[in-house]
Amino acid sequence: MRLTAALAVLTLAATASAPTLAASGPTPDDLAVPRYGHIFVIVDENRDAGQIVGSPDARALSALASRYGNATAFYAEVHPSEPNYVAMLGGSTFGLHDDDAYYCKPGSDAPGCDHAGEPGYAPHTIDAPHLGTQLTAAGLTWKGYYESIPTTGSLAVTGASEANAPPWYVSKHSGFLNFRSVMTDPRRNEHVVGLDALQRDLDAGTAPNFGFVVGNLCDDMHGMDAGPNVPADCTFEPSGPLIRRGDNWAINVVNTIVGSSLWSSAGNVAIVVTWDENDSSVHEGCCGVTPNASSNFGGGQIPTIVITNHGPRGVADPTPYNHYSLLRTIEDAFGIHEYLGLAAATNQGVKPMLPLFRGP
Repeated sequence: MRLTAALAVLTLAATASAPTLAASGPTPDDLAVPRYGHIFVIVDENRDAGQIVGSPDARALSALASRYGNATAFYAEVHPSEPNYVAMLGGSTFGLHDDDAYYCKPGSDAPGCDHAGEPGYAPHTIDAPHLGTQLTAAGLTWKGYYESIPTTGSLAVTGASEANAPPWYVSKHSGFLNFRSVMTDPRRNEHVVGLDALQRDLDAGTAPNFGFVVGNLCDDMHGMDAGPNVPADCTFEPSGPLIRRGDNWAINVVNTIVGSSLWSSAGNVAIVVTWDENDSSVHEGCCGVTPNASSNFGGGQIPTIVITNHGPRGVADPTPYNHYSLLRTIEDAFGIHEYLGLAAATNQGVKPMLPLFRGP
């Protein structure tokens, strides 16, 4: 069975209300996406587009959106966070619609499985291919860079790498860790690393083809309740200081990549800054979203900024996109045209983000 078709079956098994998928090969727009040597996706949390682009609290990110590429009609798949991270990497939410721990299954009473007794609860450990699977099969490399992860390859649900720090690393923002092949990989330490490894990899010329970059709860604009050792600009409210902190963190990550020899090389490199969902309960979505499925009903409009070293400048793209569109574009950029799950759903409006990735 072809990879796309196999995942479609798994997706439908997890989300019975999802529409039937038609296998989708590359369109002319897919084939027009240039090959990229490296793509880094930075994921922030819980912001509407208007809270970032044009906001005085996010001056650095707004400047990037204006100078490079701004997807002005980009949507998440669902509320809350975890299913969106899974969708970015697997092309489906796999029926998830909560933030329970990656090891939870129906009926579980384990810590972190608060919703496991609810009807329609889906296993949070996913037996399906993901972007990393595809990249490895294509001879390409990938890593998840997680700020404040307790240790390299950690299976912790929450924690921190710093002594006396609040538990500001959370596995629900991992994405990769929900996939059994990552959880059980004896070489997981090579793929699940701390954010500090990004600078080392860039300096050493060993940066992966795909890097998934996730900040801790203070730096990704998510925030925390006030408490011991929680910085004042990390609390949920007011939102301005939290967004300004996240803006500063994101531009520092972008500058780390842009300042490397990789960025000035002849090869194509892209940085995508996106968000998991917006901060409202509005169920807006597009592109493969199924409004009557609680796991795929739309997570609202979110900002998404595309920065390329040789690609377009000053582009505001009004095409409706979501994380399935982004996944499809990444697959195209690496020469992979067997699309995962709903990344294949051209009949439901999923298309590559060509205007934001096309060559000069």
